[in-house]
Amino acid sequence: MKIPRLFPLILTWVGATLSAVPPVVDVIPVTGRQAMVVAGHPEATAIGVEVLRAGGNAADAAIAVSLALGVAEPYGSGLGGKLMLLYHHAATGQTYVVDAMDAAPVDLDETAARQWTAAERTRGYTAVAVPGLPAGLAEVHARWATREWGSLVEPARALAERGFRIEPKTRTLFEERRDRLEGDPELASLFLPGGDVPAIGTRLPNPDLARSLAWLAEDGPHSFYEGRLGRKIADGVSGQGGFSRAALAAYAPRITGAVPLDFAGYQLLSSPPPSTGAAMFFPVLKVLEPLLDTSRPLRSAYNLDLIARAWGRVQPRIYAEIADRPDAMDRFAELLDESYIAEQQAWLQSEPAHLPAPALEDANASTTHFVVVDREGNVVTATQSLSLHFGSGRVAPGTGIVLNNSMSNFAYRESDSPNFVAAGQRPRSTICPTLILGPDGTIIALGLPGGSRIPTAMLQVVLDRVLWQRTLDAAIGDVRVHINPAWRNGDVDEIVLETGLSAATRQTLTAAGWTVKEEEDAGTGLYFGGINAIEIAPDGTVTGYADPRRTNFAAGF
Repeated sequence: MKIPRLFPLILTWVGATLSAVPPVVDVIPVTGRQAMVVAGHPEATAIGVEVLRAGGNAADAAIAVSLALGVAEPYGSGLGGKLMLLYHHAATGQTYVVDAMDAAPVDLDETAARQWTAAERTRGYTAVAVPGLPAGLAEVHARWATREWGSLVEPARALAERGFRIEPKTRTLFEERRDRLEGDPELASLFLPGGDVPAIGTRLPNPDLARSLAWLAEDGPHSFYEGRLGRKIADGVSGQGGFSRAALAAYAPRITGAVPLDFAGYQLLSSPPPSTGAAMFFPVLKVLEPLLDTSRPLRSAYNLDLIARAWGRVQPRIYAEIADRPDAMDRFAELLDESYIAEQQAWLQSEPAHLPAPALEDANASTTHFVVVDREGNVVTATQSLSLHFGSGRVAPGTGIVLNNSMSNFAYRESDSPNFVAAGQRPRSTICPTLILGPDGTIIALGLPGGSRIPTAMLQVVLDRVLWQRTLDAAIGDVRVHINPAWRNGDVDEIVLETGLSAATRQTLTAAGWTVKEEEDAGTGLYFGGINAIEIAPDGTVTGYADPRRTNFAAGF
């Protein structure tokens, strides 16, 4: 994109006319002295708080919340999907990553898979990768939990039995994917009672899922992979072209370290590959650190132009190099190398190049994020997902478990891609649960759903909170912006946003060569995901922030 020579003058004038304006979405802080849960449905939050009140720690509550979200947000996550979780141990200051991302079956017929149509990769049983979430929760329980496994599963089982409450945005998200629900008789019978989307305020039970959770509680977490529940899942899935018993039994989570970034006196910790969210926004933060003008709002035309150009410059390398490969961490480190960052900073004064475009991520990516802090200051920040909205559009027969379609996240035609589909490999994902450690002892845990909009949202909130020193409610509630650079957007440099950005700012960006698109009304939350966060102040006060763009809810004590 060629930026007109008069652009700096235009931006100076427009920036001078701007003043700080209130956020477009009201995010209401919830403060406690001891513990806090922020999650994607009020009933899941309540379950986590009850575990903490009863003496459980952050790991205990995280297991209970994760399973409850799988009941109350069946479109976004569950036993049939993936999990990426950061656990910060207050006593030692160490942060651990539980990588329980979905994986291609170890016995996958790679030759056949590479011939699948787009439909076969996206919907139906061929689209289902081996779920990782149950194995991830098992690892969390074995390492850090204090409560008996069955007691942590029981609240979700009871919720599935009595039915979760349909919130206004629950109904919207069901309606948005009615086509997928109607595409499978078993899915429709569970989520379209009487043939229609359930009414707001009603309860929607899932007796099959309640029975599956009862088995999981009785037999232990590994029964999902090798017990009676695992056998029922695998036999139902493999009988319709999906993964086998052997592939399910072969799955194992990974325990790794978080990827770090020093930024403006703060330390950020986030999830490593195959999660690519941090790889996307960490280098851009470093490139922008000395260049952004904090005397103007973050969402001024001057700063948005810098952000968008830096984003378009860095992203091709992430797509070309970062995936579930042995050298991924070395490649990640190279993205943060001082010489590479300096090169990108210098480039921002030159002409950007147009590069070949890979496929865009599906706009219907559906995920959820939750955060837990306990009395001891232990922190869990976790993102879990079925990949696309209602995953593969299939249920493991007779189990009530909605299955992911994570096989859609691989590359299938580009054999030189590090994300090329292969047996046992984990497809990459933009999720990036993150911790921010401040120089004064402040700890912030945050994350969100939203597919490709996850790392751009994280970039904005981190910049607002760290460089602009705004409160988290203001940072989360302000106009959400996403960048679709020309190299991956049909040669069109596009800035996509919610309503609320000033007309003068939009006009200036348009004059500079950007296509500016208002995707949805502010706070709608269909395209832009809802950020959940907790901030621990130096005095130990915990404050939760639940983004109303989704059915999020914060509670503590």
